[in-house]
Amino acid sequence: MNPYASHLGERSPLDVISETPGRLAQLLETIGQERSETPPAPGKWSARDIVSHLADAEIVFSFRLKQTLAEDHHVIQPFDQDLWAKSYPDCDAHLALAALSAVRAWNLVLIKSVKPADLQKPVTHPERGTMTFQTIVETMAGHDRNHIQQLEAIAAKAAASS
Repeated sequence: MNPYASHLGERSPLDVISETPGRLAQLLETIGQERSETPPAPGKWSARDIVSHLADAEIVFSFRLKQTLAEDHHVIQPFDQDLWAKSYPDCDAHLALAALSAVRAWNLVLIKSVKPADLQKPVTHPERGTMTFQTIVETMAGHDRNHIQQLEAIAAKAAASS
């Protein structure tokens, strides 16, 4: 149901999603502007691409959270991340981070306001089956951790070569 659950470990999803924008800012600072545009290996996303993807994903998660609360048995619309990524070479990592940070702050207000019963409200993902509002929050957090780990590896290489 949640392909990113393994990235959470014992971490609270709410803690992870609250901390992500600050952690991304730190990592971008370590990586630097020029290195943020260089993929770590052929066929891999650069730091800029990863942060742009996280900004796109945050917009998608925002819509999914709202639709889950607003509609009974909402069916999530999947998206092809590789098709969306075609625009990333024209993006700026810091602008993507600003977009993610703003939408994340908005999403956190929503998530913190949800009644306990609504955390179990069902929603269907065509590829993953039935899940709940809480599963979406957990997916957001695990997705963050997955990409933060990728950025940490890029940052470690940048720090080692400085």
